[in-house]
Amino acid sequence: MPTRAPFLRTKFGGYFHREVPAEDAELTHVGPGTPCGEYMRRFWQPVCFSDELKDLPHRIKMLGEELVVFRDKSGAVGLLELHCPHRGTSLEFGLIDERGIRCCYHGWLFAADGTILETPGEPAQSTLKDRLCHGAYPTHEAHGIVFAYLGPPDRLPPLPVYDSFVRPGYRAIPGQTYFYPCNWLQIMENAMDPAHTAFLHTIVSGAVFTEEFGVLPELDFAETPIGMIYIATRRVGENVWARMVEAVLPNLQQVAPIWENGQRAHPFSGPMMSRWIVPIDDTNTMLLELRHVSEMDGVTPPWWADRSMVPGQIAAASYEAGQRRPGDYEAQMSQRPIAIHALEHLGATDRGVSMFRRQTRRGIRAACAGSDPAGLCRDAGAVIATYCNDTVVPVAPAPTEALDKELMRRTGRDLAEGYVRHPPLGDARVEAARDRAEALV
Repeated sequence: MPTRAPFLRTKFGGYFHREVPAEDAELTHVGPGTPCGEYMRRFWQPVCFSDELKDLPHRIKMLGEELVVFRDKSGAVGLLELHCPHRGTSLEFGLIDERGIRCCYHGWLFAADGTILETPGEPAQSTLKDRLCHGAYPTHEAHGIVFAYLGPPDRLPPLPVYDSFVRPGYRAIPGQTYFYPCNWLQIMENAMDPAHTAFLHTIVSGAVFTEEFGVLPELDFAETPIGMIYIATRRVGENVWARMVEAVLPNLQQVAPIWENGQRAHPFSGPMMSRWIVPIDDTNTMLLELRHVSEMDGVTPPWWADRSMVPGQIAAASYEAGQRRPGDYEAQMSQRPIAIHALEHLGATDRGVSMFRRQTRRGIRAACAGSDPAGLCRDAGAVIATYCNDTVVPVAPAPTEALDKELMRRTGRDLAEGYVRHPPLGDARVEAARDRAEALV
């Protein structure tokens, strides 16, 4: 790990603090052959939304690799190396064919799996196309998203199915895509920083969510079988509101509803959004959303199903506007293109950030040692339990503020530990299946 900057104890001491240490390359560099890059490549990653693939190829960059994604006229989705293996022309200018994509320069035709189907201009007896393949990666479509696996072919896992994606009474629909000019980690670990909601999203920018978010919550953090959650617990009158946002390894955030206000008691609610934080390269990142929309009227706001932008996720209209009302974009992008951990001074509210970095480092080292990292499931029939939610329970205040804070922390912790032991969405799925079976009888 990089050497830490000196701990300043001197007023006007900037002179002693001028050198900027190196970034933590193990956690932040994602190109081919890098530790974190190889870790990320062990998991399926979203590429784009299915409806983005029309009659033209789509140039992308993922994990430092230049690629082209397309849907051929038979419906197959291909993800290929960007440059034609013949003379290097970019396939973003290729012609989509019934069987694949054809290079515009000399007409070589490539199937979605990288097979070279035709090499026009070569002698009839040429065997070049039979001896050569173009670089390609497996793809899979689900929930209106194209996923790709960029890892070793012999370690290909099944596409994971999380219980929040198949929740009874909810539809999982594509949301928005956002692009940030900074490293993936400083965006991902924001999900484990609940203290910022009570400042950035309320005091600084006005009540971006609900007024109740302006109360600094009692904080706790817990590891789960697939990552971790924060537990932010607030007092709302006679209720205790426990909010749990989730980091699913390696780079999936699940966010509880931002329209919650804690006024009405209710059980485990599940996430409003699942969002992948996909490294484009070391200093650029794509955020791709899957939104969870209730089929019951009044549970999710209409704007959420309409795929409206989430506040604060794009740059403000002007530099001055960003200074006056900064959002997540300004806060995270301005941490430098790659945040320098050796300059940070982490406090008590940053325990979740530290925990997530430790989990990520363990995963990186497991992948580099040839083992499956935590969060990777090889059971093709599994539905993986998740834990993101809002829960509001009636709990009378304790006699003193200090005792009430302890009561809130204990209530939130007890709820979280109970959910990890008995995942509520798993129970709901079993109940729904039983109800359907009884209805058939």
